[in-house]
Amino acid sequence: MEDTHIIALYNARNEDAIRQSDEKYGKLCYAIAENILKNPPDSEECVNDTWLRAWNAIPPEQPFSLRAFFSRITRNLAFDRYRTRHSQKEGAGDFPLALEELSECIAAPHDTEEVVELRALGRAIETFLGGLPVRDRHIFLCRYYYAYSTKEIARAFRMRENYLRNLLSRLRTKLADHLRKEDFHL
Repeated sequence: MEDTHIIALYNARNEDAIRQSDEKYGKLCYAIAENILKNPPDSEECVNDTWLRAWNAIPPEQPFSLRAFFSRITRNLAFDRYRTRHSQKEGAGDFPLALEELSECIAAPHDTEEVVELRALGRAIETFLGGLPVRDRHIFLCRYYYAYSTKEIARAFRMRENYLRNLLSRLRTKLADHLRKEDFHL
């Protein structure tokens, strides 16, 4: 079913919208949650919570891309659940490592002014990603948005894991350079 039809079902408050969303995007949302949580029951709960959040958000929200909309909701829910379960890094797989890798070039917000700047930072990162070759962009997103392990990404892109780690390191360096040029203080 087309996204426009699914959105129309949400707008009409037709519960079939949830079933259609789950059929089309359920596996993607589950994969996102599972990559972060590494816990199937928690991942399933995040997916179910995604549909509830979408139901409560549409209307008034009218997402341009349901894939991006559902991905963002699921990812945020999984992050919240992860933070709740792991107040400290406890060897919870690749997720803490992926965040640590990115912390080299993106500082965490500590005050209101920095929080306000996050939107500008998001635009700068979008610009950076838009300038990358398609393969590198996909690899970057797989690692730092979808939280796939380097082993999974290497297998998917048919490359050695060591090569992938070097590529990710170069991409982080390029991101840091790009952010410095955009006057973001690292």
